[in-house]
Amino acid sequence: MSSPAARQGLPVWAIGEFFGTFLLVFFGCGSVCAAVLTGAQVGVFQVAIVWGLVIATAFHLTGSLSGAHLNPAVTLALAGWNGFPWKRVPGYLVAQCLGAFVASAVLYLAFSGPLRVFEESHGIVRGQPGSEASAMIFGEFFPNPGGRPFTSKIMAIIGPGTAFYVEALGTAVLLLVILCSTDGNNSSRPGPLTAATIGLTITLLISLLAPLTMAGFNPARDFAPRVFSAFMGWGKIVFTTNGSGWFTVYILGPIVGGQAGAILYRLFFRRSYGLLAGGS
Repeated sequence: MSSPAARQGLPVWAIGEFFGTFLLVFFGCGSVCAAVLTGAQVGVFQVAIVWGLVIATAFHLTGSLSGAHLNPAVTLALAGWNGFPWKRVPGYLVAQCLGAFVASAVLYLAFSGPLRVFEESHGIVRGQPGSEASAMIFGEFFPNPGGRPFTSKIMAIIGPGTAFYVEALGTAVLLLVILCSTDGNNSSRPGPLTAATIGLTITLLISLLAPLTMAGFNPARDFAPRVFSAFMGWGKIVFTTNGSGWFTVYILGPIVGGQAGAILYRLFFRRSYGLLAGGS
């Protein structure tokens, strides 16, 4: 018997990717909103643990529906190196970006008051130089603005090449953990703790790398909220503050990193797990 979703013509994987990515951005970017606009979180770790917990939660809620990719870099890596069908890739990417965009709108409505007070008290004019200090609650910038307008001294902390490397590196580690944790031949795979393992990996990566690039590792998490913020008054500033970094660092970087992580898995781990399983 077909499910109600199937009878309505809405694939269950689309439901999974939309709502999974919605939750990811709602809680993850929501923690950034709370930290920047209200000071509710103190330090990077308090934001990082929220991202880790929501990854684990979304995995349990949507894993059976879509595999809980929730990230174009994951989808493209699985399609390129782990047998995920290419014909489903465009639909997954659209569902992920739509979920992230809707979550951004929900957060904007919830935090509109604190956002207005924050901008007024810091003399921020939305859409003008310096407004990246408030735009960072949606899209990402390098280095991490930390709720402050950029100065030339701050922007000298990290260049676009290093920022690309950081985003690619973090995503490569993430994909390696995902693929090794879910390999059926890995006798030490975490099993019921797979979601927690992946979530804690995100927490560790954000704790380490967020001061540099805000640690996106996910093109949908960055691009859809960035586009939303452009519509909400920040305009072109969200696409010009870091030059072409919005694309090269936060879209291309995670995609390249995801491919690298998947290749490392195929070269060193997948065959090794298979050999050990075959010899047991």
